[in-house]
Amino acid sequence: MPTEPLSQKEIEDRLRELPGWSQEGDRIARTYRLGTHFAATAMVVHVARIQEELNHHSDLTLGYNTVNLTVNTHDAGGAITEKDFSLAARVEEIAPVHGAN
Repeated sequence: MPTEPLSQKEIEDRLRELPGWSQEGDRIARTYRLGTHFAATAMVVHVARIQEELNHHSDLTLGYNTVNLTVNTHDAGGAITEKDFSLAARVEEIAPVHGAN
């Protein structure tokens, strides 16, 4: 069964539950700042593990002390779906472990 796109209202409601996340066009996005490059790298590896577990992958960018995620659902035509918010919520759960803000 295909994943259904969320309405704009559903996206806005869900974003209110995820401080720091925003809509950027047809994606949801967040940038995390960390104390060191090593901490940022460790977070990227942790996020990659979650993405493999969920079989849902973001565009994930590592900076010196930043981690940037943007995500939408390819099998929904590049729309924002519940899958994207599930991934974002899981990332939010692990971010404090890495000292991300």
